[in-house]
Amino acid sequence: MSSFRLLARRTAPALRRFSTETPVAGKNAYLANLEAVEHHAAETTELWRKISNYVCLPAIAVCGAWVYNLEMEHKAHLEHEMAENDGQYPFPPAYEYLSMRRKPFPWGPNSLFFNAEVQKNLAEDSEE
Repeated sequence: MSSFRLLARRTAPALRRFSTETPVAGKNAYLANLEAVEHHAAETTELWRKISNYVCLPAIAVCGAWVYNLEMEHKAHLEHEMAENDGQYPFPPAYEYLSMRRKPFPWGPNSLFFNAEVQKNLAEDSEE
């Protein structure tokens, strides 16, 4: 006999052992477990889709509206303060412990994130 036939005859009984169907249960435990995992995954996916759509998105919208209203109140308050102070933001008193520098910045007396609209310009104070 050829070696191929001999090899096929020897491996055929071994291949039957790895069959996916058993005559007793109809499905083996692996396939039953695989179906259970797929079913659980589908249910969990649907649950998180509902949570995202019906809980998270409305919560984001409510928080966004709340922050918008809060910022509009803050903006109105700043405009009111500017109107009371001739169009300038009120600066804090010049206490000696504010804006202390042990050595100057390489770019000047103000910090790197200096904003002239809302912060006191220390360069003007050093000139006086």
